[in-house]
Amino acid sequence: MPIIRPSADLRNNYNEISELCHEYPEPVFITRNGTGDLAVMSIETYELLLGKLQLYSLAEEGLNQVELGKVKPMKESIKNIRAKIKQ
Repeated sequence: MPIIRPSADLRNNYNEISELCHEYPEPVFITRNGTGDLAVMSIETYELLLGKLQLYSLAEEGLNQVELGKVKPMKESIKNIRAKIKQ
C-alpha cells in the first residue's frame, strides 16, 4: 500500500518523511492540494530502482539481438574467446 503524505508534512515534518523513506523500500508520494505532486525515496531505493531499470534495458537489448538473429551458440562463443586468448 503506497504511503501518501501532504506537502505540508514534507515542509514541517522532514525528519519523519526521511525516516519513512529509509524504513520502506518504496517511494513516499507527496500531494499538493490533494493531487499527486512528487515521489520521494531514499538514495538506496533510488539506486535499486535504477539498477532494475538498467537490467531490464539490457534484457530487452538481448531479446532484440535474438530477434535479429545476432546471437551465437554459447559453445561457439566460448571456443572463439579461447582462440583469441591463445593468440
